[in-house]
Amino acid sequence: MVLQAQEGRLTTSAARILVATAVPAERDAVARAFTNGTTEEVRLPGSAPLLRTTGGYDLLAAGVGPALAAAGTATALTAAALDGRPYALVVSAGIAGGFQPEAPVGSLVVADEITVADLGAETADGFLPVTELGFGAVSHRPPNSLVRVIAQATGAHPGSVLTVSTVTGTAARAAELRTRHPHALAEAMEGFGVAEAAAAHGVPVLELRAVSNPVGPRDRAAWRIGDALAALTEAFGKLVPALESWNPHDHR
Repeated sequence: MVLQAQEGRLTTSAARILVATAVPAERDAVARAFTNGTTEEVRLPGSAPLLRTTGGYDLLAAGVGPALAAAGTATALTAAALDGRPYALVVSAGIAGGFQPEAPVGSLVVADEITVADLGAETADGFLPVTELGFGAVSHRPPNSLVRVIAQATGAHPGSVLTVSTVTGTAARAAELRTRHPHALAEAMEGFGVAEAAAAHGVPVLELRAVSNPVGPRDRAAWRIGDALAALTEAFGKLVPALESWNPHDHR
């Protein structure tokens, strides 16, 4: 199944889109959006199996954190390219912490910028991102046209989604992140890793998150994971038809 663009649209019968989540519960929430279910399980070398849906979406629970997310996504992208059936889009999806009050629990966030928040160095004057040390990248920007399409279709709030290796657990840390990233709406642990792998393969990336808890003091009683997973299922039910109107060659 090879992605094709016909008259500026994704043809869902031909499209191949990779959806990378952290854990199977998130992957399965996405899978529930496909009423026809999954058609087959595809084993990747050294990675978790893909669930391949009838609609051309391959679902991968790549693991928790940016390193596993990057490794699993890169494996899937490489396997698809070697098979002569490359993906046209990679979606990082799952639940996330939301910065309050802009991203309340149960809401959706679509990243207009995917930024790694803790890759760099601590100094006496504060945190320095790795780019200021002369290395790498700290952010990726999904195509603006795609962000607009998904925000309109799902009701997701567009904004920056931070990738962290350590989940925020205090008000002080939440305030620090908001000071350094004033447009941040959510934090999760995989988006930047997925985006790095996608960028290495020249494939556009999207990050869509359902907010399960506030960013700040760690309070398990305030988490609404079930509600967030249900919101993720509903979002993908709207996302899939919306992608038919997006031109995959429009990377603005």
